Amino acid sequence: MNRPEKPADPDPPLSTSAVLLTLLTVILWGGLPTAVRFSTEVIPPVAVAGLRFAMAAAFTAMWAIIQGTPLLLPPKQLLRPLVGGILLFAQIALFTVGIHLSNASHGSVVVNTFVFWVVAIEHFLPGTARLHRRQISGLLLAAISVGMILLTIPDAAQPATEAPSFEGDLMLVISALILAVKILFTQASVHQLHPDQFVTWHAVFGTVFFAVWSLLTEDFPATQLTLLHDAQVRNAVLAVAYQGVIVAGFCFALQARLLQLYSASRVSVFSFATPLFGILFAVILRGDDLSPWLFVSGAGVAAGIALVNQGSSGPAGRKEQ
Repeated sequence: MNRPEKPADPDPPLSTSAVLLTLLTVILWGGLPTAVRFSTEVIPPVAVAGLRFAMAAAFTAMWAIIQGTPLLLPPKQLLRPLVGGILLFAQIALFTVGIHLSNASHGSVVVNTFVFWVVAIEHFLPGTARLHRRQISGLLLAAISVGMILLTIPDAAQPATEAPSFEGDLMLVISALILAVKILFTQASVHQLHPDQFVTWHAVFGTVFFAVWSLLTEDFPATQLTLLHDAQVRNAVLAVAYQGVIVAGFCFALQARLLQLYSASRVSVFSFATPLFGILFAVILRGDDLSPWLFVSGAGVAAGIALVNQGSSGPAGRKEQ
């Protein structure tokens, strides 16, 4: 007599390799606010975003070609990448300008509130995973720990060029909300399109929007980029390359593949650790002060992640109605 097959877990925990790859993206994303601060010292913010995603589009297109993924799509299949490009433009423009008006430390903390939005939105979507009590406890613990990170940012002691602003932080909060929507939209889209197709085309559309906006509203001092002997200019160029190839190219493509296999909540919750790496990059490269609170918050974040991503059996492992 054949045993009935065990039903597939609707919300499987991440495998060891998926955890390591997710943590890699978290570390690399942690360096993004610092890279933005370096680049916007020389290049206007929206132009930075345009250059970043022009490189990302080229990177993901080459990746797709190497993988043998066809990039040509019929017009009706371009609708989802077009919507993704609009979300990309709104989210990244607000993020880049917000970082420019604030600082790397605040950017690392505030923009990562998108995790709250992802979990909150996904919890109420039909057919998606529901959080059980253990995961909710881990989410709250990680959220409180992220709040502790704010204690590591001595705003008054920072130079004027690094001082955060309410306007910049507000832009970052809105950017975080749009990012959560974009992550869930990406998850839905990569079940209809190949991830490489979606990521490449949404970067192409986003780049067009960035270019038009920058040309209409920003003064791009392109002559400055010829002064590569200037350390500030070299740092800006390297920072844009980091944003384009590493973050917008490699990280976005990898995240899209992870979202094919796991729920957005499982993948995104690891981003609670991003502020830790973000502040460390800011400390090392921008001179922010390092507080002992960082280590306290790091332990709390790690414990929260473990609780949220822990697979469980029995009633706690099923979706709550």
